[in-house]
Formats: sequence, structure tokens, C-alpha cells
Amino acid sequence: MIERRTAVATLLSQRSDLLLVAGLGSPVWDAFAAGDHDLNFYLWGAMGSSALIGLGLALAQPDRPVAVLTGDGEMLMGLGAFATIAQHRPANLSLVILDNEQYAETGRQATATAFGTDLAALALASGLPEAMTLREQAQVAPLRERIHARTGPLVAVLKIEPGEPPRTLPLRDGTAITHRFRAALLGRTAATL
Repeated sequence: MIERRTAVATLLSQRSDLLLVAGLGSPVWDAFAAGDHDLNFYLWGAMGSSALIGLGLALAQPDRPVAVLTGDGEMLMGLGAFATIAQHRPANLSLVILDNEQYAETGRQATATAFGTDLAALALASGLPEAMTLREQAQVAPLRERIHARTGPLVAVLKIEPGEPPRTLPLRDGTAITHRFRAALLGRTAATL
């Protein structure tokens, strides 16, 4: 299995102009632990929405790679996102699903993936052209290269070790996160319009 913090640090290294949407809970903490960045859009709520926020961002910024970092629990709550993304097929969008087979934030109850639900197969069945399940740390660096190549849309399910690494808490003010992200993306003047 893959160690989550190492994997996320690898994915976010040498990130260049990568735009990141981090789904609530552990993906936010993992992204922040890898190094805070003005182009990290941290979600503190709206479970199930990170993939569709990433889709909107990818459609609005087609020349920039967009990665969504989310968990299996959140993706299970927003499965319809697979079909919507398949409809639009933005080449610059990658979904990275950290699958520990648990709702870690609410007490580590087993998710459907613990009972055989295959998120990569669901993505393919929804019409997405490429989805894979990764189980080894050595597969993460090539995934980073694929994200930056913008040959998506791409879904990668990382089977990660269960556990709870120390929480690292970035900025929690949604308005401040939005303003910081917009200023980094569009420039300070454009972000205030």
C-alpha cells in the first residue's frame, strides 16, 4: 500500500503552475503538510463537491493542469461527478483519490470500497477514458508526470495505508482562501474585480 503523506508530497513536488483542489479533511491536511501554496484551494466543507469544483476550474483554465485531491468517502458521495466530467472531458483535469477504505474524519467507518466497490471501474463505466488503481509508491512519480502532461481527464485511485498522520491545519477562512487563490491565479488587480 501507499503511504499518503509521501505520495502527496511526491505529487506536489515540482508543481510549476499546477492548480490544486483539496477535498475536505485528510486531503487538505496532506496538501498543507506537503507545503502550503497560494494555488491550493482548500475545501473545508461541501463533501462530495471537490471533483466538480475541479471540473469548473479546469474548464475555466484549460492551459493549466488541475488536480483534485480527494478521499474515497468524498468521491463516493459525489459519484455523479464522473459522468459530468466524462461529458466535458477536460484534458487538463486529474482526479487523485486517496482510498483508505474509511470515512476517517467521522470515526473510521468502512466505506463501500472496503466491500469491493471499485472507484476506477466506476469512472470508466461513467465514460471517462482513463482510470487506474495504484498500489505501490513507485507508481506515484509517473502519475505526477501524467498530471502535468495534461493528457486527461485522468482518474487515479491510490490505495493508501489506513492511519491518521498528524493534522496540519492551513488557513480555514473560506473567503481568505478564495481571495488568495484568485490573486495567485489571476493577479492581484484582476482578483479584486
